[in-house]
Amino acid sequence: MESPAFTPSLTTPLEHDAFRERAHRHLAVLYGPRADEVHRRLLTLLAHRPPAMHRREAGSPLWSERDQWLIAYGDSLLDDDRPPLAVLDEFLETRLDDAFSGVHVLPFFPWSSDDGFSVIHYREVAPQLGDWSHIRQLAATHDLAVDLVLNHVSRESLWFVDYLTGSQPGRDYFIEMDPDSDLSAVVRPRSTPLLVPVATRRGTRHLWATFSEDQIDLNFANPDVLLEFIGILLFYLAQGARVVRLDAIAYLWKELGTSCIHLPQTHEVVRLLRAVVDHVAPGTLLLTETNVPHRENLSYLGLERLSAGGLERPAEGDEPDEAHLVYQFTLPPLLLHTLTGGDATTLANWLESLPELPPGCGYLNFTASHDGIGVRPLEGWLPPHEIEALLELMHRFGGFVSMRRQPDGRDSPYEINITWFDAMKGTRRGADPWQMERFLCSQHLMLALRGIPALYLHCLTGTLNDLEGVERSGRLRSINRRRWRLDELEELLDSRNTPTREVFLALKRRLAVRRREPCFHPDAPQRVLPAPPQLLVLQRGPLADGRRLLAIHNVTDKRQPLALAALAEGDWYDLLEEAPWAPMESLAPYRSLWLAEKP
Repeated sequence: MESPAFTPSLTTPLEHDAFRERAHRHLAVLYGPRADEVHRRLLTLLAHRPPAMHRREAGSPLWSERDQWLIAYGDSLLDDDRPPLAVLDEFLETRLDDAFSGVHVLPFFPWSSDDGFSVIHYREVAPQLGDWSHIRQLAATHDLAVDLVLNHVSRESLWFVDYLTGSQPGRDYFIEMDPDSDLSAVVRPRSTPLLVPVATRRGTRHLWATFSEDQIDLNFANPDVLLEFIGILLFYLAQGARVVRLDAIAYLWKELGTSCIHLPQTHEVVRLLRAVVDHVAPGTLLLTETNVPHRENLSYLGLERLSAGGLERPAEGDEPDEAHLVYQFTLPPLLLHTLTGGDATTLANWLESLPELPPGCGYLNFTASHDGIGVRPLEGWLPPHEIEALLELMHRFGGFVSMRRQPDGRDSPYEINITWFDAMKGTRRGADPWQMERFLCSQHLMLALRGIPALYLHCLTGTLNDLEGVERSGRLRSINRRRWRLDELEELLDSRNTPTREVFLALKRRLAVRRREPCFHPDAPQRVLPAPPQLLVLQRGPLADGRRLLAIHNVTDKRQPLALAALAEGDWYDLLEEAPWAPMESLAPYRSLWLAEKP
């Protein structure tokens, strides 16, 4: 691969000075008396960076109603010996036209476990997927989202080999702990042991491993590790990344005697990365992945900051300076609860609680992803017996539940492992004939919400539970990580009366409608309007010209009266039917309406 030319300097002197001050402030929090040294090394690194492939003019909008993202693995689509990344690119071009503005390609690096999230080489593309030219081709036609897997690394990485042999640079990249240390306060996302014994030239050592024995945590208290990852970030920007997803960021910094989640130093690292991307590639978006309770998740927008006393508002006048976007992790399980229970009350209350976001901050809305459906985000919104009923129902629909270890040693539910289409199989009464309608209602509702929508490929294809995949891999998450043979998928898409075709064409059409409607701008106002619990009614807008949109959803398997005061307040156009709205007395089971008003 030809190396891009280097950029010799940092923009204008004024911007340079502002960035220097901002970066030093963050480094002083992280490294105290070493901040000056680390600061000099950071500036040298930036002065010799390769140029970012995408760079927007200052003041350009970060997003619009046209922003809609697809989430896929690099090998979600397979076609004989063709590079899967090239197959994905062709599928986007031939089957999806311009339905998606962005594509999140899940980790495409050489890896040893966890379907890519145990990275061996950060600056390489896994040869079985393709090469950097395929990544740059995707970036040329879409906003490319790339994972920065910075909490941990594979045991097969060269850094880990350095550690085992006592060589630089990896010798000091990991966290050794006395196995007798009191780690009872540490918040765990897994039920596996936190410390992994490792045989080294210096004898057996115990290393911190939050997620698995193959994913060894990195030591960000060592500034060499931070600078290494800033270099990796700059490399990704040079290959075309416009969105950088900070994987498992909540667990980044460790400190004995604390929960080791959301520590102030972790937030400071996010702020430093934000300063870097704002400076070298304006318009680059940072997206934090924090599958945690709702208010903890919001803290990564910088609206509220975690302290010993809980969440605190930043000082008046402070601009948000952390992530641009956070996943709406509470949405999928609450939506699942709503559509299987036929009552939108809790979902409506949660939506009403969402804070008004300042410019430059937003939500990424989704129903399914490569991971399971998080259970922790339901904390504070559903009582334990309701959560237990939901878990039992998903088990009846063919799903599984992954567990995590609590500080007292007990295991508790962490996530539901199931495809979203099979999760829509029925209600608490069991499976029923409304699976397709219920599924499409869930997608309509997600697409109508304030923020940027992201669809996992297996939602787009209505994929069923891959139980054979679970059996082959031994991992519960494989249930929702099927690899499609392209010829098999295209046969289903081209055949009449297949659920795959019906889901694909319905969602493709809704995406086309959504991207043309200014009321779906990620920043357009959102209100939950009064309605019976069987309906969820959202108003988007009004916009500056007075335009409003009503998104009405029947969340039950029964026809519901449509006596809403808002419907009498204007002339409405049915966006989904592409015709003036013909008033109706009731709404069919799981049907949704998108009604736009022209001023």
